[in-house]
Amino acid sequence: MSHPLTRVLTLLELLQSSPRLTGTELADRLDTDVRTVRRYIAHLRELGIPVEAERGRHGGYRLARGYRMPPLVLTNDEALAVVLGLLAAEHLGMGTAAPASAGALAKIERVLPHALREPLAAMRDTLSFTANAVIGQAPGTGVLLALAQASRAHTTVGIRHQSWRQEHTERDIDPYGVVFHTGRWYVVGHDHLRDSLRTFRIDRIASVIPRADSFTPPNGFDAVADLTSTLAQVPYHWQVEVTIHGPLDEIARRLPRSAVTLTAQPTGVLMRARAERLDGMAHILASLEWPFTIHQPDELRQALKDLAAQLTAAAQREPEELPQ
Repeated sequence: MSHPLTRVLTLLELLQSSPRLTGTELADRLDTDVRTVRRYIAHLRELGIPVEAERGRHGGYRLARGYRMPPLVLTNDEALAVVLGLLAAEHLGMGTAAPASAGALAKIERVLPHALREPLAAMRDTLSFTANAVIGQAPGTGVLLALAQASRAHTTVGIRHQSWRQEHTERDIDPYGVVFHTGRWYVVGHDHLRDSLRTFRIDRIASVIPRADSFTPPNGFDAVADLTSTLAQVPYHWQVEVTIHGPLDEIARRLPRSAVTLTAQPTGVLMRARAERLDGMAHILASLEWPFTIHQPDELRQALKDLAAQLTAAAQREPEELPQ
């Protein structure tokens, strides 16, 4: 890395990848001294690249906020990471209202050299997932980003919200956290209108308006734990109680924590769950390797018998004779 131009370009790459670096850190990375780093910084400024300097003991250099570097340059590993991230986000239903993932993927593929474009296209066309794709309810990009910013800055926001009953309300909330769960985005926080902790689906929020007020979230608040607990209490048609005669730790790894609650007992693990359909619960129980005892509802026994009959019929079915 002896050529000055190479060092200047490397300096620019370092500034792009880090929010702030001191002169000493840059000198170490470039294998030079701090005085030479200052000269390279001056070269970048002469090229119209706004490098800001922060003085003081904890000062350093950074690119000006909001500055966009054309063109985007990615290494092979970085390009693969971006493509995999976009594909996974689309599969999990994490996209926003605009087709941003598809557009970003198309732009990245357009500017990549042929030697890298073809392998990444092969990855896109052949990649499979063990989990089914989720068809999520996409929120607006501006709404999602505004809630995330307010959550980090601990500032109150006003929202226009539509309930599942199609009722429209305007209210102020203190957003404690943003959570993505099974294809949907949620914001958890204090609702000023109800004066209580509430959960809102972000795709039902039409707009977000920043307020001047700030808030302090509860100490140690866990937005994920609160959301899963709230969703587990949503009323369903069936209340299920089953004792599974097996070890708690292994059972917990096999069952989704957002759908069930597990309590250790002398005879096994008491599973409590809510279900809209019992055939799905029958499939879950049948997939476990431990015996179980049904407490309620009795209709679950019939659902298991129906499933057993289907499996028995499948096991006894002979292959059809192939035509000559």
